[in-house]
Amino acid sequence: MTNPFTAIPKEGRIHQPLNHFGIKNTKTFPQRFFVNDIYWQRSDGPVFLYIGGEGPLSKFSVLYGQHSLSLSQNKEIAHFTITFCGHHVEMAERHGALVVALEHRFYGESINPDGLDTEQLKDLSSQQALADLAVFHHYISQRFGLSYKNTWISFGGSYAGALSAWLRGKFPHLIYGAVASSAPVHAQLDFSSYNKVVGRSLMNKEVGGSKKCLTEVREAFAAVEVALLMGNEMQLAKDFGCCETPVKPQDKTELMQSLADVFMGTVQYNEEGVAFNIEELCHIMTNKSEALNQKEEAYDRLIKLAEMYLARMDAPCLDVSREKFVLELNSTTGRSSYRAWLYQTCTEFGFYQTCEDDTCPFSHTINLQSQAELCSQLFNIPQYSLPVNIDFTNQYYGGNRPQTRRVLYVNGNIDPWSELSVTWNDAMVDNDRVILINGTAHCADMNHYKALDKPALHRARKEIERRVAVWLTMQNGTI
Repeated sequence: MTNPFTAIPKEGRIHQPLNHFGIKNTKTFPQRFFVNDIYWQRSDGPVFLYIGGEGPLSKFSVLYGQHSLSLSQNKEIAHFTITFCGHHVEMAERHGALVVALEHRFYGESINPDGLDTEQLKDLSSQQALADLAVFHHYISQRFGLSYKNTWISFGGSYAGALSAWLRGKFPHLIYGAVASSAPVHAQLDFSSYNKVVGRSLMNKEVGGSKKCLTEVREAFAAVEVALLMGNEMQLAKDFGCCETPVKPQDKTELMQSLADVFMGTVQYNEEGVAFNIEELCHIMTNKSEALNQKEEAYDRLIKLAEMYLARMDAPCLDVSREKFVLELNSTTGRSSYRAWLYQTCTEFGFYQTCEDDTCPFSHTINLQSQAELCSQLFNIPQYSLPVNIDFTNQYYGGNRPQTRRVLYVNGNIDPWSELSVTWNDAMVDNDRVILINGTAHCADMNHYKALDKPALHRARKEIERRVAVWLTMQNGTI
């Protein structure tokens, strides 16, 4: 196999219309892309399109290896982003494919020159992103002299996984097959089942969880709530290394969210690069000292976990100021991926990971109101419009019952986002379109092969490779 680091991908910019659907709008923005043609069999080799999501794209989107982790503490929709790369490039080498990747508009360096103010963000949507991909398809086809013989397969993970599925659905004449990893194709306002899966995964013995672990987590958060009710905010701030003392009600909710984010991020990615994995987290939360009673033990272990988390994330303190959070999100300069993504949750997806359900192991103060109100505060989007926006998204794309063929949905069973993906086969549409991987988390299949990967993950990658190979053979007319 070719040394993956000998390839030097080409980086470029394509000038895209800010509004593909406005005839009178002639404004454009520079959209970044990467190309790796080291494996390409130029006559009839396929094209593997890696789709960028809600964060910066890098050259590793067309190379092997895991690029980056970006974790936002104390964010109401628990926005954890890891760039997973490698498996599609390994397949590209075997199939002689041209590998191309396009950064999503309004993320990374593909920012509208006018910034991220609300008026400009009106041009940010999944529909515009799909149109960007269609234009990019045309651009690459012209630049490399492609024809119908060059089969396009799209790849994406998480939101970009949904884009991969939707691109195949909306542009089937351009994309022959699509791999959609951990793709939340069903928009949902109150995503309470996210934390239901977090609780279930913390009990999963196969990944290092236990019923005891979940019990201790519940008791720890109950102890924090009691401390808040008793007015012990200063002690809590000291115990958990808070940047500020959580005196205001909204700051107390921020504290709960920040602590919950440690567990949510751990479960979502588990062994793929966050501060802890589930086994280590549960070991910390169940390592009891006989000198303390049960409730104090759980609380003290949560303190230890928070201390270790801050150290591993190289964070000076735990943000708990709602006012500071809103102020940062109101900044329209720079490249705030979180502001852009929050706008999309308000206008298209929801995805608010609440804790009002009894299955949630954290605090009921993490509710829908505390999250949805940001839409009106930041973008003047009334909360009553959110259900309408989300219903439109599901009507437009088909939700988790899409009527599309040759879309492969890949999910890990401990990933909370699998709740919004397609996890069953539908013989009426395509009886061979689902892979559910036991014991793996968010987008794990997208990384390149590692010796320590679970056997189920190895088998899943082999199955993905088989499906892609079948698609290419079908398109070439061999079968």
